[in-house]
Amino acid sequence: MPVVVASSAPGQRAPLSAARVDALVQLTLKAEGVHDAIISVTFLSSRAMAKMNREQLGHAGATDIITFELTRPVATAPVTGDLYICPDVARKNAKAWGVSPREEIARLVIHGTLHTLGLEHPDGESRVGSPMWRAQEKYLRAATRRGLV
Repeated sequence: MPVVVASSAPGQRAPLSAARVDALVQLTLKAEGVHDAIISVTFLSSRAMAKMNREQLGHAGATDIITFELTRPVATAPVTGDLYICPDVARKNAKAWGVSPREEIARLVIHGTLHTLGLEHPDGESRVGSPMWRAQEKYLRAATRRGLV
């Protein structure tokens, strides 16, 4: 099975084209050696993200990304996952960190894709030095060189 990526932005101005989102997911999966996957990427409003965060995770307020890695029934089944990204929160984070919103959204697409593969990072500031974070930034640099960011 090939890699299948679906992206949508219900009621949102999509911060990246569907083609760029697809390319970012594909780049990440290929770099991680994954050839079979079904990944969806949905851009949500702050209100919709806050509702999902509360209902699914029990947390208050909107967050930048929520990722669901779906359990594979057998090892040969494709990697399957859903990424939910809130552009409003990503824009605020981008401003705080001195990067462009486009870069931050691309980072989140890569970040969420890595989570669908089961990669994790510690909470707090120590996440920046984690192997997952280093891989994320490496793939973001590759995406930037390819003109995807």
